Amino acid sequence: MGTTRQATGAQALGEIKEFAGFPAATQRFVRRALDVGLGRRDAVDRWSRDNVEAVAIKAQARIYARLPDLRSLMPDDADIASAEPLMAPLITMTAFDLGQDRINGFGAYRFLYERLLGAAVRPWLPAAFCAAASLPHLHPERRRILLKSISEAAATAPGWSNREPCFFPEWVEKIEALDPA
Repeated sequence: MGTTRQATGAQALGEIKEFAGFPAATQRFVRRALDVGLGRRDAVDRWSRDNVEAVAIKAQARIYARLPDLRSLMPDDADIASAEPLMAPLITMTAFDLGQDRINGFGAYRFLYERLLGAAVRPWLPAAFCAAASLPHLHPERRRILLKSISEAAATAPGWSNREPCFFPEWVEKIEALDPA
């Protein structure tokens, strides 16, 4: 039992460090997306700073309404025929998120989607990311940056961990620092 607890603790610490390495806008987007996708709280109330952001969150909620279906469509193997029902909606959802201009590369994308869809989605993420990052709705420079962000190792991995993520970042209220005087 001690070994499992240590492994989970080390995993959580690694995930926290990874999240901390993302830019502030990416961290905010990931937390917001998890609130929307996992139904943790009223994302519009929590995250919208203006009407434009409220509209974007509502659009994200419409796109993310497909998450339960995507979870049920996860193929058990690499058979192309069984991947087809998953890939089209996954690419569409990915294209939406990349179009929000808050995910700065494959690492942040993978971090978010592992939490939205679970560990079973890992083998499908490089293909969905590359397909969505290649779509013409993104500015050519943005496409170049996104596509360069996926490492050769991530794109050609021979296998993927089936360990579920354990750190799910959330909103943290700011508190006023007490004056020590």
